[in-house]
Amino acid sequence: MNSCKSIIRASVSSFPFVPLPNPNSSITFIIPVRAFYPLSVIHPNPSCIGTARRTFHGAAALSPESLTEDSPKDTVKELLTTNRGDASSMMKMERRCSLSDGEGDCRGSWFPYEDRFRCGELHLSSREVLEAVTPHMMEERTDRFRRVVENRSFSVCLVVEGLSDFGNISAAFRSADALGIQSVHVVSCDSSKRYNGNRHVSMGAEKWLDIEFWDTPKECFKVLKSRGYRIATTHLGMDTVSIYDMDWSCPTAIVVGNEGRGISDEALELSDLRCSIPMNGMVDSFNVSVAAGILMHHAVSDRTTRLGSHGDLSEAEKEILMAEFSLRHSRSSISIAYEFAKRKQHSSSFSF
Repeated sequence: MNSCKSIIRASVSSFPFVPLPNPNSSITFIIPVRAFYPLSVIHPNPSCIGTARRTFHGAAALSPESLTEDSPKDTVKELLTTNRGDASSMMKMERRCSLSDGEGDCRGSWFPYEDRFRCGELHLSSREVLEAVTPHMMEERTDRFRRVVENRSFSVCLVVEGLSDFGNISAAFRSADALGIQSVHVVSCDSSKRYNGNRHVSMGAEKWLDIEFWDTPKECFKVLKSRGYRIATTHLGMDTVSIYDMDWSCPTAIVVGNEGRGISDEALELSDLRCSIPMNGMVDSFNVSVAAGILMHHAVSDRTTRLGSHGDLSEAEKEILMAEFSLRHSRSSISIAYEFAKRKQHSSSFSF
């Protein structure tokens, strides 16, 4: 707690202040005029070579000096329109190359992160990141991260294809985060559509998710299959299997389609199976974000019944994801990690 107080005092003292007179008193009030910094952009790691343009293969170093002033913005809007590449800036630990050996199993072998955070020419392990950042976070926040990570999984991921209503995408993101599904994919989102502002719908869930963008279903599905996922597209046709008859303990990518057209013919052709939610009313479909929520909720419930829990990360993977969340926690976390790395290098130089 004392560490937190020190950080708060140091942070507040660094802000410029403007005095405001109180007409009813001789006391002058002082308020800060600047307090927020945006995320900086992480560029792909050139050492990782993949086949898809929109997959984020790795992370270059974040520099504390690259955190510039800006006004608060709607993150979902920025991600889905002009700054789609900025989704990679939310991923801090270095990432594995897109393509794995394709040897998935029913636990889900794909885990995207390396146990390494790059600080310029230096690197920190997840344990070192936690050692650096955790003392500067509230204990309640750390406990919340620990509970979330315990129930997180990459064994089920969500793919939204061709959605035109950004509110639906925001709602799907929120449901994925709430249910413990860490990985989401957006295929060929129409960025020309007018965005009406739906950050209140996502509730900031996009900050904690791993979001990847793709131009075509072919690109997306090729990488997902190489990671060990089966592709399950939602469809209203006769040749479908009920979601209640599926075994969700195996790694599965759930694909939902456009609000009007549904899943594209290309996606249907490339999928491994077609599934549907049984309908008992006069209408024959759910709103797409509602359908995504039902699918993910049932997948998590089925996995819990079969496996005992939805969360299936190893202890090492949990530690890496804890470090990832700690770095995403606040913009000062990056600077704290950098300073820790510098001290580590300095102490190492004196040990020789």
